[in-house]
Amino acid sequence: MSASGSALEDILAAPLGLRERKKLKTRRAIRTAAFGLFVEQGYEATTVDQIAAAADVSPSTFFRYFPTKEDLVISDDYDPLMEASFRARPADEPLVDAIRAAMIGPLRQVLASEHDDMLLRMRLLRDVPAIRARSVVEQQRTADMLCRLLAERTGADPGGLAMRAVVASLLAAFSEAVMYWAEHDGEEDMADLLEAALTALADALRPVG
Repeated sequence: MSASGSALEDILAAPLGLRERKKLKTRRAIRTAAFGLFVEQGYEATTVDQIAAAADVSPSTFFRYFPTKEDLVISDDYDPLMEASFRARPADEPLVDAIRAAMIGPLRQVLASEHDDMLLRMRLLRDVPAIRARSVVEQQRTADMLCRLLAERTGADPGGLAMRAVVASLLAAFSEAVMYWAEHDGEEDMADLLEAALTALADALRPVG
């Protein structure tokens, strides 16, 4: 299992101050300790106290960074990277190309540092009901972020049904690509799978004739 995620950590920490970098380091230490315990003894058998001890922090510190044990699995650094990537795209770029680049580029960054961790997370998401239930909250945050970003670029209503339907379709394609990748033991390139899923979605929605 990848233990450090140092390359991704460097990307995220670069624009941050010393205090924020220390927080990021602590957050990653907690997650690394937790994932090691999950592999060693299983998710259900691992307690917050054990994770805190392994990360050399107090339980109260753990809860400052992760409100629940499930948040260790469902929260990640992908959304901030995706948002920054989308905002950096040229304003006159076709929207579909901007979305594709903003979703796939950051995913490659995450996978380069956290391939094994992500595979573990996706397996836990598939297998642990409590994690699946908690993931709904995180999915809604991602959906709200995407609605806001696309609305800024298009001038559409971020809370309108059309926007919500588009974003829901994008997230469904992402979810299916990730789960397909996990079901096949992470052997294929997840970013390529996501690109194929987004292409399939675009093709299905393209007018006939």
